[in-house]
Amino acid sequence: MTIPSPDRRHFCLQLGAGLVGLGAGSTWARSFPERGIKIIVPFAPGAGTDAMGRLVAGKLAELLKVSVVVDNRTGASGALGAQEVARAAPDGHTLLLAAAPFTTVPAALPTAGYDPIASFTPVGMIAHGPLVWAANKDLPANTLPELVALARSQPGRLNYGSAGVGGINHLVLESLKARTGTFITHIPYRGIAPATVDTLAGQVQLLTGTIPALAPYIRDGRLKALAVTSPERSPALPQVPGMQEAGMADFNVLNYFALVAPKGTPEAVVQQLNAALARVVEMADVKERLGKDALEPATGTPAQLAQFLQNDVEGWKRVVAHQKLKMDAF
Repeated sequence: MTIPSPDRRHFCLQLGAGLVGLGAGSTWARSFPERGIKIIVPFAPGAGTDAMGRLVAGKLAELLKVSVVVDNRTGASGALGAQEVARAAPDGHTLLLAAAPFTTVPAALPTAGYDPIASFTPVGMIAHGPLVWAANKDLPANTLPELVALARSQPGRLNYGSAGVGGINHLVLESLKARTGTFITHIPYRGIAPATVDTLAGQVQLLTGTIPALAPYIRDGRLKALAVTSPERSPALPQVPGMQEAGMADFNVLNYFALVAPKGTPEAVVQQLNAALARVVEMADVKERLGKDALEPATGTPAQLAQFLQNDVEGWKRVVAHQKLKMDAF
């Protein structure tokens, strides 16, 4: 049986015509921004999404010559912050720093309270990077194929910790289970940190996380890296195989960062923000910072981001449907 899978094509887009300066005849181009801009980050201060939001906010402030502040609105796996931006005035002065849960949560949970396509206007992609499959050091599997074989021999005996129901850490497991016909028990936590602690202690055997979050434990031998979730190896963990080497070349799950605005934001404002964001991503110090965080710069037009988000939501919905997941609460 062919297993349905998310379309996770490599998102590294070239700058298009939408990134050029706006014409002098545009009223919005002349008047925007009229005041400071707020970027809502739907996760707590100190998290990777928060760090990205603050990096982008500082650079946009320099380019647009207005204050750009980060406002952390946490809760419900990022849904509360997304809901707030969806309700904001569509004038470009309130933006959302979107990451993978922006699309995975509404794909999995009917109670998300927002539609990532219908409720928002895409502005632009910032960066993306794979997750890493990591296991407790005592797990008798050193590669992803060995893990799959172990799971098949012991259905339901292996436990997997995630950052919460409906997040990318959860659904990437369901995608693997769908492809391999395995049964691995999902244990949701309130964030990746407690899931990591229990994996280190052997309470659960497996998890995925961003490379910066798990690399220290991988390097000191407390966790084993089985594979990264992109087809090819990551420069940040060059010794760890990609999914192609693991026998699943079409498996490509990326954590991403992007900016979106409320639906109805004028096109001229979106194009101005997109052009500024593209300049940010091309800055040498930003590229250096992204590299240290195991991320690849990714720029493109609002239309290209719209297509990426559409593909992402539809792909995760297929995984949820195939796995017959019933999730109605965070």
